[in-house]
Amino acid sequence: MAEAEDQAVVPQAEGDDGEASASAGESGPVSAQVVVPQAEGGDGEASASAGESGPVSAQVHDLCQNMFEKTTEYLQGELLSTSEEYLLLEKLNKLTTAKYSNMSSLSKDLTVMMDELNEKYHNLQPYLEQIDQLDDSVGSLEKAAYQLDSYSKKLEAKLRQLDRR
Repeated sequence: MAEAEDQAVVPQAEGDDGEASASAGESGPVSAQVVVPQAEGGDGEASASAGESGPVSAQVHDLCQNMFEKTTEYLQGELLSTSEEYLLLEKLNKLTTAKYSNMSSLSKDLTVMMDELNEKYHNLQPYLEQIDQLDDSVGSLEKAAYQLDSYSKKLEAKLRQLDRR
């Protein structure tokens, strides 16, 4: 019983196997505790094995416990935040992949349609040339019709003059 009063309990991070973790990469709840013996006698000095120059008090123990809890809470928050960011990035990547896949299939469809239209245009090209030739011919016929109309009006005017004489 006297032995328990002379010892201070300091919490440490615990690994999967129940032993204290030495590496910073391992995570887990703060649950393991290390017992640090205090020096015997009432002079207030800690033993040499503890490496401390003052007594380990209940206040220091509470502060250490609080520090470990807050550090654990902070690190868990950071890991959760990072994990959520990676999940968001994964979702964004999936959406982007789907969007680009959709755009790719749309582009392929448009290319096929454009090729079909070009083929139809090439098939219609001789007919379009004939239409252009007909348009030129109609233009020439119109011009000839106006000239003929003009000439017929002149002839009519001359015939009237001759009838008046």
